[in-house]
Amino acid sequence: MTHASPFGTILFLASIALLATVTPACRARMTPLKRPVEIPFTGIVEAGCARCRFQAAEKGCDLAIHVDGHTWLVAGTAIDDHGDAHAADGFCNATRQARVTGRFEGDLFVADEFELLPSKP
Repeated sequence: MTHASPFGTILFLASIALLATVTPACRARMTPLKRPVEIPFTGIVEAGCARCRFQAAEKGCDLAIHVDGHTWLVAGTAIDDHGDAHAADGFCNATRQARVTGRFEGDLFVADEFELLPSKP
């Protein structure tokens, strides 16, 4: 029959005591996950391709709006939902005006409504 050494027993008990005391302290310092800040917005904005018109993306053509000097990618509608993006008046070749309603969430504008205004001749 083999007996555990006193050192092994002490080490085991010290480990359990350490876990019991450290875990509540760690939990107290943890910040709970917060919901991203949502900022509602309604207005007329510049709209276009994030890469082709606003130089805000390295690849791919995605719909973006430009508000107060910042470009926001748009969720809730896509670049091709408003005609051919590569047409003469499409989002890759022209910056257009749009009336939008939605909210800013992080680096995205989540559109509830996105109405493309007629292009000016």
